[in-house]
Amino acid sequence: MMTKRSAERADLIKRVCAYLQEIYPQTASLRELGERFHISPFHLQRSFKAGAGITPRQFADNLRLERFKTQVLNGERITDAIHAVGYGSSSRLYERSDERLGMTPSTYKKRGAGMTLFYSAVPCPLGWLLVAATERGVCKVSLGDQPGSLIDDLAAEFSAAERLRDDEGLGYWVERIVAFLEGWQPDINLPLDLRATAFQLKVWRELQAIPVGETRSYSQVAAAIGQPSASRAVANACASNPVALVIPCHRIIRADKSLGGYRWGIERKRALLEAERQYRQRRQAVPDAGG
Repeated sequence: MMTKRSAERADLIKRVCAYLQEIYPQTASLRELGERFHISPFHLQRSFKAGAGITPRQFADNLRLERFKTQVLNGERITDAIHAVGYGSSSRLYERSDERLGMTPSTYKKRGAGMTLFYSAVPCPLGWLLVAATERGVCKVSLGDQPGSLIDDLAAEFSAAERLRDDEGLGYWVERIVAFLEGWQPDINLPLDLRATAFQLKVWRELQAIPVGETRSYSQVAAAIGQPSASRAVANACASNPVALVIPCHRIIRADKSLGGYRWGIERKRALLEAERQYRQRRQAVPDAGG
């Protein structure tokens, strides 16, 4: 039996598809679709993908590709059909017909070409917080003194991607991270969409296993993942962590107990570790229920 939520999603998909067919060969951006259907672009993308298995842009691309095939089967010359359906060039046809989703290494190398990123920037206890995501999950979390510099960094890293600010759509995920910074919850469990090597993923998973209020050295992490001689590589993996806080690289210190470096500033690292230490002490001071 279809739930109310499923019915609403199915109705949204039906209306979006009908609209894209209506305006063909023109198309509409996620921002335009969000305004037309009164929904956050991020939520529209996720709902459409969850129900239809593809994004609105892919639906429009598939519509164009099917009409291209129909024209060719009806005897139209390929070059004429390419322009008739609005590709503009043969390279656009091949790019769209073999597109891949997700943060693949090739996509990242192309600075997000063909991707849509949603982002939000809000004040937080450590200055400013930027969260960016695809429909699959969070792909970047950064900290800074000003929102403009964080947004500029995102634009430089993903210069070829479509970037949409969507404070409403990302609100729940952003609130989870801010609640962590404010000491309301001990960890952050969010879906992630990361580009990484197998080694980096192994290190990052180990970092996520470190309890709140505890720290590890690079050599301890290297030993924990079964590569005790890889301390330097562990340090590099920590430095390349794209999602601050969600993957808690701030919990890694040097063997001599000094803090070491931190991409977002040593003072932020010190503040994070102190807040987590205090949180752990508060939890330990609370007696067990019935104790």
